[in-house]
Amino acid sequence: MVGGAVMEYMGGLHFWWPKMTGRLYSDLWGRVAAVVTFLGFNLTFFPQFILGYLGMPRRYYAYAPEFQVYNVMSTAGASILAAGYCLPLIYLFWSLRWGPKASNNPYRATGLEWQTTSPPPKDNFQKTPIVTQEAYSYHTMEPQGV
Repeated sequence: MVGGAVMEYMGGLHFWWPKMTGRLYSDLWGRVAAVVTFLGFNLTFFPQFILGYLGMPRRYYAYAPEFQVYNVMSTAGASILAAGYCLPLIYLFWSLRWGPKASNNPYRATGLEWQTTSPPPKDNFQKTPIVTQEAYSYHTMEPQGV
């Protein structure tokens, strides 16, 4: 569940951050947080997979001594995972005040949502845009302006 739901939420938050706030966050810190989260996730859940394979029942408050090392590894991984989740809180909130202003289309995307200002105005567009190409045609170098 963590790998399936929380990681997609964090990815979406990072993707839409410039459009929602009009500010950019540090790409370096985004990559660092992604690596820390990846390592923490794997160090948390891979030892649990091994424990299940070795026969340790789930949700026991006490476990056999031969499972000690794997449980300690999983606990350490959870701490690293928590740090990986806290890093974005720091640099995203930092970017609200000190982050550089985002251009209207920082990713040079061709989707219609990126053809308006960042953050978008209440009605998104002054006039209804005319769409003449596919939203995901990334073979063109420059996105179509409206």
